[in-house]
Amino acid sequence: MSAASVSIDAVSKRFRRYHERPGSLKERVLRMRGSRSEEFWALRDVSYEIASGRTVALIGANGSGKTTLLKVIGGILRPTTGTVVTRGRVAALLELGAGFHPELTGRENVYLNASLLGLSRRETDRYFDEIVAFAELEEFIDNQVKFYSSGMYVRLGFAVAVHVDPDILLVDEVLSVGDEAFQRKCMNRVKDFRQEGRTIIVVTHAVERVREICDEAVMLERGRVAASGDVDRVVREFRLAMLRSHAGYQRADATREVEVTAVELLDPSGAPVGEVVPGDPLVVQVETRVNRPVPDPVVWLSIHDATDQRVFSTSTELHGVSLDASDGAKQRIVFRLGSIPFVEGRHFVSIGVRDRERTQVYDWHVQQYPFEIAETAAVSTRLHIPTDVRVEPL
Repeated sequence: MSAASVSIDAVSKRFRRYHERPGSLKERVLRMRGSRSEEFWALRDVSYEIASGRTVALIGANGSGKTTLLKVIGGILRPTTGTVVTRGRVAALLELGAGFHPELTGRENVYLNASLLGLSRRETDRYFDEIVAFAELEEFIDNQVKFYSSGMYVRLGFAVAVHVDPDILLVDEVLSVGDEAFQRKCMNRVKDFRQEGRTIIVVTHAVERVREICDEAVMLERGRVAASGDVDRVVREFRLAMLRSHAGYQRADATREVEVTAVELLDPSGAPVGEVVPGDPLVVQVETRVNRPVPDPVVWLSIHDATDQRVFSTSTELHGVSLDASDGAKQRIVFRLGSIPFVEGRHFVSIGVRDRERTQVYDWHVQQYPFEIAETAAVSTRLHIPTDVRVEPL
């Protein structure tokens, strides 16, 4: 077992939230004793150890404390209680270009930003050409950065940060900024760091990417560790939490009064499929069993893409279909999707059973049934729309 590269011990972080802000110095003095504020704990008793060379994802809903924890690890914020120990040079990709000065040129800002990240002048000289080439800013490096586009700004900030030669790399959602080509370049650089045995801690909402690059994951919920360890298990817990939140269920624990016993993805002939050609139909076949009679159960289906965005949903209720809810009833529900419009990537089918009032979940299988979209030369966009093209003489 590798030595711990990052040790987080009982870390909590408190902020103060003010309900009203004084508009002037006079108001500030007059209200100094009576200003209304409340404590807000962004982190609560977080403990975790990350071994050297591991890639760890921090996931959770917005406001769960992910970025706060990353800033505490990077030394940007000081914990209210607890300790964080890091071993080796840390590079934080949190707010790219945060050290740039708009009146300075790109060249001058490379040296300024590199010094803030811990590089000496000699080290920056050695890496300078690589930084500029990575950022693809050779023609603009001597322009003032106030004239840079947001994409140019981000590329330069990322290029500087990844050339710090860190032992520990902290990444906060920067893999989802910039154009598609830049995102691929960022991802490839992170993969290179991983192969070199560096420790990487990444905050992201793209949970499918977590499966791609991470060895383990930590899920935060309201500042506390809700799940940690195996990536698949933690991602499953996160998706369940998101589904509970988005669906607004009062009780989210599956009670199994009605149980999903089997799910299959099929083509129209009934053969199992794992890959779908854009525009082709897809059949989702669901088998259920009633373990205890309930009123009006509803079976729902949803599809998420690889970035965890829900792109489609339907249910037996929406189609006016009723289920037999008598004790011991077994039945098959068949959803025939007439045309799959997506043209790229991996997608996931979720299946669940709930009551009609959305107050109780009986069973759910969250994003457990994946399918790939087959590559085709017929389309070059992200959505397939059946199109007929012909030429007619005038």
